[in-house]
Amino acid sequence: MTWLVTGGAGYIGSHVVQAFLAEGLDCVVVDDLSSGHASFVPPEVPLVRTSILDTAAITETLRAHAVTGVVHLAGFKYAGVSVQRPLHTYEQNVTGTAHLLQAMADAGVASIVFSSSAAVYGTPDTDLVTEATPTAPESPYGESKLIGEWLLRDVARASADTERPLRHTSLRYFNVVGSGSPDLYDSSPHNLFPLVLDALVAGRTPRINGDDYPTADGTCVRDYVHVADLAVSHVAAARALEAGRPLEPVYNLGSGDGVSVREIMTAMAQVTGIAFTPEITARRPGDPARIVASGERAARDLDWRMRHTLDEMVASAWSARQQASA
Repeated sequence: MTWLVTGGAGYIGSHVVQAFLAEGLDCVVVDDLSSGHASFVPPEVPLVRTSILDTAAITETLRAHAVTGVVHLAGFKYAGVSVQRPLHTYEQNVTGTAHLLQAMADAGVASIVFSSSAAVYGTPDTDLVTEATPTAPESPYGESKLIGEWLLRDVARASADTERPLRHTSLRYFNVVGSGSPDLYDSSPHNLFPLVLDALVAGRTPRINGDDYPTADGTCVRDYVHVADLAVSHVAAARALEAGRPLEPVYNLGSGDGVSVREIMTAMAQVTGIAFTPEITARRPGDPARIVASGERAARDLDWRMRHTLDEMVASAWSARQQASA
């Protein structure tokens, strides 16, 4: 059982690789290193530096390493930037996924765990998002992830009566934070945790975008999950597909209980020991007051549960951030 992890040199992908290794499972990484880090890939794991757009290279990698399944995390993941770069976003996330599926078909690989996103829901009109909540993406990024899910569905349907029908599931992420190892960190210029920690390290005051929302403390409430918890469920999904066990087409990896931005700021100050009063700025257009998801379906099938408290999420992110600066 060898699994290809596309985007395995990235923040989430590297944790997925670590989770596979912890279970004694072999994997190989494909990453073009446009946002990933070669240092995130353990020395015992082969790293193939190429793009998922290169069908021939991916096919050769699948064959050369006798790959039995794929965890597909590679892609352009910045929702806000995707509005300015729709063509790039679609090329990386839609065309790239199509090329990957073609390579899998050419190499006879028929199992895939797809990295989807809560962005497929847009601004849901519900207190608790479930897999039955209507999808209504509001950015090219969210649209590209939903199309990726459709690609898997359509290829599975087309291959249903063949010798190797595609078996798949899509995991919809919400806000992924923390670190499972001090040498693996979130280097995104857009995510809340690194933005706050970078500001504190630089001596700047972190900002809250709006404190007049209809929530308990006036700030946005979101679903924050630890990256190592997320990684465990990828391995569970891979094992289920490998064993031929039935899986749902999509799962939400949600906490069921949101955290406000102000609560995160308080935890940041307590854990880092850096006292600050966050600066309040204007709301960002389109930010919903609350997005929280149920993880019940994933808990049933994918060993999904919240193993880390908010303070533990912050502490692990802070430790990794400090090591990155050392």
